[in-house]
Amino acid sequence: MKSMFPLLRLVLALFASALLGACSDPATTLVPRPPGGDFVLQAIEGPLDTRSLRGKVLLIYFGYVNCPDVCPVSIAAGAGALNALSPDERERTRMIMVSVDPERDTPATLKTYVAYFHPQMLGAVGSAAETAAVAKQFGAGYVRQPTRPDGGYAVDHSSQTYVVDREGRLVEMLSLGTPSEKIAAAVRKLL
Repeated sequence: MKSMFPLLRLVLALFASALLGACSDPATTLVPRPPGGDFVLQAIEGPLDTRSLRGKVLLIYFGYVNCPDVCPVSIAAGAGALNALSPDERERTRMIMVSVDPERDTPATLKTYVAYFHPQMLGAVGSAAETAAVAKQFGAGYVRQPTRPDGGYAVDHSSQTYVVDREGRLVEMLSLGTPSEKIAAAVRKLL
């Protein structure tokens, strides 16, 4: 029995090493960056075509108005970044919230929602097919949960903010919890 303890320790050490390897920094994994790309969705002012925003740095976030936690945190961080920019820098930057809940979100509700955080933010929504296509371009995921007895539902979704340079290329993906100062710094690098 005593001779099994060194073997058990070795097996546990190898298992622990494998687990630590599985928890490696996501920046070192070999997952390709999604391509990003232009899109046209509906905003309160009419069609929002990202090609018309060339020359501006875009912060793109996929979320929805009824999100109870992740969206407000991410949108508030984006608003903090916009506030940290100078007026000239802010004029050359746009944050767009793309709705992953086209059943409930309208251009009007999105406009009201994002304006609560910052008056220069934009909200855009498309059909279910348009939303799926844009999300796929950016590698954003979302899943509508079953309807609750009260008629409401949640939409589980990814929480990155996608940074698009002035030429329309996806250049960075910022994770949930990225401080406003780091978001502003990512924007400044591209202005």
